[in-house]
Amino acid sequence: MNLKNQLKTVLLLGGLTGLLLLIGGLAGGRTGLTIALIFAGGMNFVSYWWSDKIVLWMYRAKEAEKKTYAKLYSMVKEIAGKAHLPMPKVYIIDTPQSNAFATGRNPEHAAVAVTTGILQLLDEKELRAVLSHELGHVKNRDILISTVAATIAGVISYIAMMARWAAIFGGMNRDNENQGSGNVLELLLLAIIAPIMAMIIQLAITRSREYLADETGAHLSKDPLALASALQKIEKSVHNHPFARMGKTEATAHLFISNPLKASAFLELFSTHPSTENRVKRLKEMKV
Repeated sequence: MNLKNQLKTVLLLGGLTGLLLLIGGLAGGRTGLTIALIFAGGMNFVSYWWSDKIVLWMYRAKEAEKKTYAKLYSMVKEIAGKAHLPMPKVYIIDTPQSNAFATGRNPEHAAVAVTTGILQLLDEKELRAVLSHELGHVKNRDILISTVAATIAGVISYIAMMARWAAIFGGMNRDNENQGSGNVLELLLLAIIAPIMAMIIQLAITRSREYLADETGAHLSKDPLALASALQKIEKSVHNHPFARMGKTEATAHLFISNPLKASAFLELFSTHPSTENRVKRLKEMKV
């Protein structure tokens, strides 16, 4: 299962990158392709170095005091040791919603954030399983992978937006060899189809990494049933205490162990996370 999820991620990232190159080429030939690559590289650089600080600031996360949260620190240290990871920083988010996420550009600069709600809701085994899941993300370098995927998808959407303006004002400058009667159709592809395809691929990547983190976490905690139970409790907590739908929450929802936004009518194809039902089923069938 681990190899299958890893291979799926490689293929999806390859598809997303290929889509970016295609869109860059359609938007402006070789020039458009070069601009798209430079833009993507710049955004990836910023995301790689500062995304962890930004997301912690967004949710007003405070670094946990070691004396107050001695048990939490002890759990994280124990799991990090099992995973052969450096001790990450531990943060607390003051909210009744039960949830958690990991962030950081690499294991040496990782952070784990948990809500006050999750500390109150879960028992010790369930909390250990959730922390194992989050450190599984760190071990698998999922934060970097998700950031890259989100950045590429964002660049595709940006180019599509430029294409819409170009269509309004009469077309785009193209390399001579690429000029032709297909301009309108190409711009339509850029403006409508490409962003949807990019979003679907990006979300498929995040769902695949959630399954992988579930598997890694179950092996670290040696208790897949505890993680299954925690996921069911967290889903109910999100339903009762959803985060407000704002730009920041929608952009960072994929980081959490469970989508912090109240479930909508979207198909799973457009979801940041696999359904809790499917995750629980896999965990119950898992042998560790």
